[in-house]
Amino acid sequence: MLASFGFSQSKKIKILKADNTFVKPEFPGATISMGNVFIEHEGATLRCDKAYIYQDKKLIKAMGNVIVNQGDTIIQHSKYTDYDGIKKIATSWGNVVLKDELMTLKTDTLQFDRTQQKLYYNCGGTIIDSTNILKSKIGTYYLKNNKFQAFTNVTVINKDSNLKTNHLEYYTSTGIAELFGPSTIIGTKDSIYTERGTYNSKTNISTFIKNSKIFYEDRTIEGDSLYYNGNLEFASATNNIKVIDTINKSIIKGNYAEYFRLKDSVFITKKALAISTVEKDSLFMHSDTIMVTGKVEDRIVRAFRNVKFFKTNLQGKCDSLITNEKTGLTKLLVNPVLWAQGNEIIGDTIYLISNTKTKQLDSLKILGNGFMIQKDSAGFSQLKGKNMYGKFSDNKLTSLKVIGNSEVIFYIRNEHQELVGISKMKSSNNIFITLENNQINTIDFNKKPDGKTYPPSKLPKDEKLLKGFIWREDERPLTKDAIFIHEKSTIKKKDLEKRLE
Repeated sequence: MLASFGFSQSKKIKILKADNTFVKPEFPGATISMGNVFIEHEGATLRCDKAYIYQDKKLIKAMGNVIVNQGDTIIQHSKYTDYDGIKKIATSWGNVVLKDELMTLKTDTLQFDRTQQKLYYNCGGTIIDSTNILKSKIGTYYLKNNKFQAFTNVTVINKDSNLKTNHLEYYTSTGIAELFGPSTIIGTKDSIYTERGTYNSKTNISTFIKNSKIFYEDRTIEGDSLYYNGNLEFASATNNIKVIDTINKSIIKGNYAEYFRLKDSVFITKKALAISTVEKDSLFMHSDTIMVTGKVEDRIVRAFRNVKFFKTNLQGKCDSLITNEKTGLTKLLVNPVLWAQGNEIIGDTIYLISNTKTKQLDSLKILGNGFMIQKDSAGFSQLKGKNMYGKFSDNKLTSLKVIGNSEVIFYIRNEHQELVGISKMKSSNNIFITLENNQINTIDFNKKPDGKTYPPSKLPKDEKLLKGFIWREDERPLTKDAIFIHEKSTIKKKDLEKRLE
């Protein structure tokens, strides 16, 4: 190695060849060689046009087409080279080009510390290997382990990406770069920001462990720890992860996530939380697992097990949920319940339909065993039927139509909110109600119903609740933090997944 290019106390520098060798009084202690100078010392050779050799000072000054060669491993070209045998430092300047088996280094001034086996520059340099072109203002190359330290305005360019940082440690033998401090990696389809990580430029597989983010066209992924495989276009994040959908204005959080770009698929688990914003009012949804698939224009969100969501005027709970953002249809499956303007709504399956342009709620479907309950200070107003269809205005439920085997219990109050009667009616046809100020305002029957209105104190006790009545108020999330409080589901995961297919 170039480390042998030095001078000992016992061995002298050998001038193997020179067109002319002489001494001059004005250069005391120097032997001057000129023309095709060829010098050898302990296996290292130096060629140049002119050299001043100071044997006593262990100093050599070479100039003009300087070539330093050490065996078959290292060769260096420059205009000038000084070697201090006492400090064991060689300094070369003027279009310095150094090559070894793995890389080519180009700079204007290069120092070689023979004792520490390292090359150093501080005036800007470039390293070129089989994979990358690396540039920096300051650089140190360690010959023993092929390690390169780069500082200030560092760039690494290859066919897949462009890396920028101010502190990097790069191994030319493996193509692995250790990143320290703010760093960006810009690829053809994505970009990465990190403040600490490992980037393998040969395998295109990387890990990042501090303030790291991966930016795609329509998503940003961040977490305490990120793993990225550029070949598979796969990323995973661990602890405090956040997946931001920049187009649909939604955020998904959790403690573990996987993203497959080729499949447009995101999988989030461990305290999974989805947040979507519509007109300054955010909806917060939590479940054991959240999966988002499909391209932007046809994206589908699935939530598995223990689903709860909170919005200022709408809350809900079910064991599984699926949303198609293209159609605006959201399905609440397995024991679903909604709370809208204080009304509890349950059924076998509940559908919420949103306007795909405004993202506001448009309508509601309750299929199978529909039931709506509104608490009154004197009891519960209730509405029951096979199916129910509701309409929203400004994200508020304004009407509800009950289809088939309809039943109703309604607490009637006058303009002073005094209870004046309790109606209990049944109809084989439809019932239509309107809501105003979070209260049932009107009730219309297509056909005359069976039943009657009782004075407040005359409704029989066993007639106060319709069959199938369940009051689930204690399950209602009253804040966004309460969606993390729920009972464990008794539904098997594989059964839920089948329902979401």
